[in-house]
Amino acid sequence: MFNDFQKQKGIKFDIIKLRQALKQVVGKSGFDDAEGTKHFGAISLNQIPGDPESTKGKNVRGVFWTKPDSSGKEVLRDKNINEEAYTEFVKEFENTYFKKVYNTLSEKFKLGRVRILLKEPRSTLSWHRDPEPRLHIPIITNPGSIMVIENVAKHLPADGSVWITNNTKYHNAFNGGEECRVHLVACVLNYKFN
Repeated sequence: MFNDFQKQKGIKFDIIKLRQALKQVVGKSGFDDAEGTKHFGAISLNQIPGDPESTKGKNVRGVFWTKPDSSGKEVLRDKNINEEAYTEFVKEFENTYFKKVYNTLSEKFKLGRVRILLKEPRSTLSWHRDPEPRLHIPIITNPGSIMVIENVAKHLPADGSVWITNNTKYHNAFNGGEECRVHLVACVLNYKFN
């Protein structure tokens, strides 16, 4: 039933250090709202080498497909992102625990963009699908923060665990709590679901 939510065995990070790194990064950068997207915030941890613009605006969202109305017709939104080009860790964040996390994850997975994603209280994402699976490390969450893939809903706890979710299927995430939900989210380019 939960095959689209796969907890990764043998890999776990220190949740206290993740939260300390989050404070450091937010203090240096703040969240980018992808040119005015409501209830959305992102901080890019990696970039296209030498291109700090690749961490801003529409580049923090990227392409997705959605069914916006009752017709059920699928439409493409946003811009295509060359995920494979995101190979350089953002220098400004190199002295944070996120650099160690990035290095560890890069040894195990072929990564695209790696971002810190914010879901504000009492908000939701659209019903959509992405080009590739996503790796999640919840940093701040609450019992009302749920991810839904097709008809299956799951809460991902903030305990340092690493999850890969099948975002190639229709899904959303909502934060029904009264505090922000913050995950480290990476595009995973070489992961296959059974």
